[in-house]
Amino acid sequence: MRRFFRACLALGGLWLAGFAWFIQDASKPPVTATVCDGIVALTGGEQRVDTAITLLRGGYGHLLLISGVGPHVTLQHILHLQQESLSSPLAARITLGRRATSTIGNAHETAEWATENHLHRVLVVTAGYHIRRAVLEIHRTAPDLDLMPYPVVPLALQGTLSYKILFLMFREYNKLLGAEIGVLTGLPDGREGLDGA
Repeated sequence: MRRFFRACLALGGLWLAGFAWFIQDASKPPVTATVCDGIVALTGGEQRVDTAITLLRGGYGHLLLISGVGPHVTLQHILHLQQESLSSPLAARITLGRRATSTIGNAHETAEWATENHLHRVLVVTAGYHIRRAVLEIHRTAPDLDLMPYPVVPLALQGTLSYKILFLMFREYNKLLGAEIGVLTGLPDGREGLDGA
């Protein structure tokens, strides 16, 4: 029983240390973006889409995929929400991905878009607490695609952490651990989270 108790304590300590690192890592501001063939923004949080559009406008990618868009949402609606305006040539370089409903769905949608457009290096834009799992799942689906992470730090992570934010981080950390276990064990990811799969 003592060995079992000690093992549980050791695992709990490792989990807590990893969780503390995860919170710190998720709060880091992005480094300078790398110029890539394309940019993908994963919807589901603030600042992701407008950051990706700013990067597209700045020449950090030729094409932009906004993955996980609702079935009835238009580019004009997105631009209105983000208080953005784009020229027609720039808007024509944006694709709305409507099939993804999860991170695994985002990964498959990104892989298909990159293949169709002959892209080799993609800038991945999502929240700091989501970036590692997103890159992990996309790489798992498209191992030949060179991925450059560009994390966005939501405003809620720039101040004192609330109970709601801590619960979000707890959930995201455990999802990351689950994704890493999936990679280590070689278990298939399935195609859940991709409409029409």
